[in-house]
Amino acid sequence: MNSTGKKAISIILKFSVLILAAVFIIHKLNNNTNLRDFQALTAKLNNGKVYSAMAIICGLMFLNWFLESLKWKYLVRSIERITVWKSVESVFCGLTWAIFTPNRIGEYGGRIFFLKPRKRVFGAIAMSVGAIAQMVITNVLGAFAIVWFVWHFTDVSTWLLYALFFVSAVFSLFFLLFYFNIRLLIGLLTSISFLKRFKKFIMVLARYSKRDLIVVFNYSLARFLVFTTQYCIVIQLLIPEIPMFSMIMMILILFFIQSALPSLDLLDVGVRAMTATYFFSFITHHEVAIMASTACIWLVNLIIPAILGSVFVFKLNFFGTARN
Repeated sequence: MNSTGKKAISIILKFSVLILAAVFIIHKLNNNTNLRDFQALTAKLNNGKVYSAMAIICGLMFLNWFLESLKWKYLVRSIERITVWKSVESVFCGLTWAIFTPNRIGEYGGRIFFLKPRKRVFGAIAMSVGAIAQMVITNVLGAFAIVWFVWHFTDVSTWLLYALFFVSAVFSLFFLLFYFNIRLLIGLLTSISFLKRFKKFIMVLARYSKRDLIVVFNYSLARFLVFTTQYCIVIQLLIPEIPMFSMIMMILILFFIQSALPSLDLLDVGVRAMTATYFFSFITHHEVAIMASTACIWLVNLIIPAILGSVFVFKLNFFGTARN
């Protein structure tokens, strides 16, 4: 295919991504009663308090995705050297793709097309390392939050509670050992016949030392603390009487359940709201406020970044250039 044809296809693909993202976002915003509930609830509060809380939540959103950008830059540093700004562009562009793709799979495409063509598969493997780190933190903290929930809100026998604690400890230990020994995946994946041909790509896992994995884990932990804080701020804004520790534990359970459910980002707000409503009903009767809180975080953390990321879609390089 000549350069003119490639350029035409590239333009069509970019506009297709933007149109799909725009249609999905507009449709979901127009049909989101939880966001309207949030607006109604905050209208009854002190304006200064609301504006301050939203400013902090939005500031934390930028911090969250900046940390993810630093993590992405660190993950690909042995594959291709990119600047912090290019990393930011690719992360936000990935969020635009993620908004209309199942399980955020489009986020991979949005990022790796900022890399040179020969480096893109390596980049996808590197990105999966960061995703695993985030998953480990979510699962470990979520598992113990569920033990706390069972202990406080169910009438199980002591031995069953101990058994659950033991299972959670083993579950958590497995995930931690798996992550910090991620090189073992090389042998496992290359033992699968149809994956053997991709061995040179899978070998990128061997580039991550224990120190590298700790750095990536710390970035992931910092992100986890940031979006947990966002939830705490918005829930405290709407339900100031809710106990802080109980609220945090419920948030951890919410993250845990979300990570286990396959979903589409734009439909995910419904999943978040239903999950949050069920678990938070054990500590508060303000169900509408809880659903409104999850919708607010969904808007700030996913929709706004996806809109901002649309600017960088035009920088995507689907076919590469002679210099690549």
